[in-house]
Amino acid sequence: MSYMTPMSDAIDPAARAAIDPAAAWAAFEARDRAADGRFVVAVRTTGIYCKPSCPARHPRRENVSFHAGPAEALAAGYRACLRCRPDELGRDRTAVADAIALLETADEAPSLDQLAARVGYAPHHFHRLFKRATGITPAAYARARKAHRAAAALADGASVTEAIYDSGYSAPSRFYEHAAPRLGMSPSAWSRGGAGVTIRWTIASTSLGPLLIAATDRGICRLAFEEDGANLRACFPAAELIAGGEALSDLAARVIAAVESPDRNHDLPLDVRGTAFQEAIWQALRTIPPGETRSYAQLAALAGRPGAVRAAGTACGANHVPVLIPCHRVTKSDGTIGGYAHGPERKQTLLERERKR
Repeated sequence: MSYMTPMSDAIDPAARAAIDPAAAWAAFEARDRAADGRFVVAVRTTGIYCKPSCPARHPRRENVSFHAGPAEALAAGYRACLRCRPDELGRDRTAVADAIALLETADEAPSLDQLAARVGYAPHHFHRLFKRATGITPAAYARARKAHRAAAALADGASVTEAIYDSGYSAPSRFYEHAAPRLGMSPSAWSRGGAGVTIRWTIASTSLGPLLIAATDRGICRLAFEEDGANLRACFPAAELIAGGEALSDLAARVIAAVESPDRNHDLPLDVRGTAFQEAIWQALRTIPPGETRSYAQLAALAGRPGAVRAAGTACGANHVPVLIPCHRVTKSDGTIGGYAHGPERKQTLLERERKR
């Protein structure tokens, strides 16, 4: 949903009057956290302004006005709500971004207490704040980052032992406990391009065209329209590829149901992997309700990296399981459909199906 008429995600003076009142009111009624930071809601009867997600009881529509930010609301004579604290939103996002930067660069991941102290928050409060912004906890983010370092080292030809210690694990047992399940295959198989891993695949007929479905023993590793076994071989050059098979039939039927009814919750097992940032973006995608959309800027903010708008788009493009991780729910800031690896027509169809239901 777009809360403003077509413009840049950055609010400039020329665009401050461009808030769409109907869309903004709908977001306020829904207490949509994705709208936080896009505008503030001022209430004439109380003289306060709030975030769109404020949990307080809603006023009447005729008593509400919308402003581009706290500065505009203050200039109009309103004061900040003490419950939702709209002035702290920018500080919260900066704190999450700073914490992510620390986790990305630290040789040894800081504890929650250390991380919260560095960004000036109480540990329990920052834990909730970080998870709400990124979809994962600080500890899970640190583990994901460490696992990514190990995967990169293995892909570059390092031995398993070198990769384990160079990526910061204190012992091989810690690596096998945390990283190996995330890689979706054994570390030695990863370093050899998937050697020793069995991937079963099939081509299923859907209303959106032929769909390649591929899965390991752990879960679905690739979905792609208009692809075949040759494309799959390029993605997994050293894996054993097996076409068809009874073991895949039930999973394929559930995938087809997800394509035909993308609005429903399909609890399908996945075997996908990416960088810590990519996985944070993919987790944020799964929080977008069916039938709704977010801009790339909103998606980056949901993942705790408000400045990484272009990288958020790249992470969407790296999604190996479209529909199940719903990157079709991301549009341009002006509300237009934007790009999609499997074609804008399919993206539009998926959104229309969700909205109709």
